[in-house]
Amino acid sequence: MIDARRLRTLQAVADHGTVTAAAAALYLTPSAVSQQIASLEQETGHKVLERDKRGVRLTPVGEILLSHASAVLAELTRAEAEIAAYTSGAAGEVTVAAFATGIAVVLAPAIAALRTASPGIRVKVRDAEGDESLPMVLQGRADIAVAVEYRGAPSPDDRRLLRVPLYAEPFDAVLPRTHPLAKAETVPVAALAEDPWVGPYAGNPCHDVMVLACEYAGFQPRLEHFSDDFRAVVTLAAAGAGVALVPRSALRDMDLSQAAVRPVDGVVATRRVFAAVRRGSEEHPLLHPVLDALRGAADAIPAADPVPADAVPADAGSGLGD
Repeated sequence: MIDARRLRTLQAVADHGTVTAAAAALYLTPSAVSQQIASLEQETGHKVLERDKRGVRLTPVGEILLSHASAVLAELTRAEAEIAAYTSGAAGEVTVAAFATGIAVVLAPAIAALRTASPGIRVKVRDAEGDESLPMVLQGRADIAVAVEYRGAPSPDDRRLLRVPLYAEPFDAVLPRTHPLAKAETVPVAALAEDPWVGPYAGNPCHDVMVLACEYAGFQPRLEHFSDDFRAVVTLAAAGAGVALVPRSALRDMDLSQAAVRPVDGVVATRRVFAAVRRGSEEHPLLHPVLDALRGAADAIPAADPVPADAVPADAGSGLGD
């Protein structure tokens, strides 16, 4: 009989490409991972990995096992959740990984609501950029991710994860008050083609959103200033260093007295925020109330922040992040 723990190890090696990286993700030694793989090969009577110049790759038998691993592991997780539900007093700890704005917009309100609705649940928060939280869930370092679409993210039909849509929001243009378009009702992104830009570093999902919006408008942004902190981005734009696109919720409670914030005219970059759990765990008596609280917090987001109907679709390859 195939040991499910060894299937999880095989999945980690496939995800990370090397035994060393898989060991780090699983909090094991490379030797322990190699032993798990060797035991799996003994159980199946076939080689499941082959080494190449870049690391390791799955053999045809390894690919067959991997194709079933996600479904098997999801069913085991579901069984654990049902057992926990049967014996549960719904008291325990849930770790949620979320990007900073998601913490402010939905996670913090959800925690406040849980104090009354499910006082036995303790939520531990981990601040994680938009492209970090999903791997944390897959690796078992977090129970729930509050995440965003980003380039290279696991696809919505990934059998390892279940997604729960929360909210979507547009990016607004942030300009110096001296900018010619500072008093315009809306700002076409194409009109900013000659401006210097302020934005996140490459690798931050919001960098992809900004670049994609500019590409839709027919140009590549001339990025001169970089920060992953939107408060710094807005401050630099207000100082005249350049223009920026910033998610609307990130602008809440920020001092905008020296900046001009305007909706974008035409095709608007949008980030779509969702919660994600390992498939099969969604009905766990500790996770289900937290997911419900996150949905409730998302439903309570003020309707004054509408998402334009002509937004850039997330599946256009846009990365979405904090």
